[in-house]
Amino acid sequence: MELILKQPVEKLGNIGERVKVSNGYARNYLIPKGLAIEATKQNIAALEREQNLIEQRKKKKLMSAEKIANKIRSLSCVLKRQAGEQDKLFGSVTSIDIADFLKGQGVEIDRKKIQLEEPIRTLGTQRVPIKVHPDITVELKVKIQKEG
Repeated sequence: MELILKQPVEKLGNIGERVKVSNGYARNYLIPKGLAIEATKQNIAALEREQNLIEQRKKKKLMSAEKIANKIRSLSCVLKRQAGEQDKLFGSVTSIDIADFLKGQGVEIDRKKIQLEEPIRTLGTQRVPIKVHPDITVELKVKIQKEG
């Protein structure tokens, strides 16, 4: 029996794939659990329409992520903090601080997407990677200056 998978099934395939399985496996397991539907002309056409819509949504997300990435590339983050001896900060600069700066510049980024390995604790300039989209990572130049 030929089926279209609605969910990924281990050792069988991923969503949207057409697979051939035994009738019993299809009728007793895959179809009742909602993991697959029968590959009729109607279902195949519906699957193709749905895949086209998904593809269009992906393109829109990618384009908006590209716009955000370009805006971040054009920014230069300058933060002023109190520092002590040897240019060490009292406290640190975290992803929350960087997210707040970006929000002030009109760029909404979840702080979890700011890939700061550890908080910045010294003065100077650092490049901080920001994952805007699974395929797009952009670097923001963050400059920490002494306050006062």
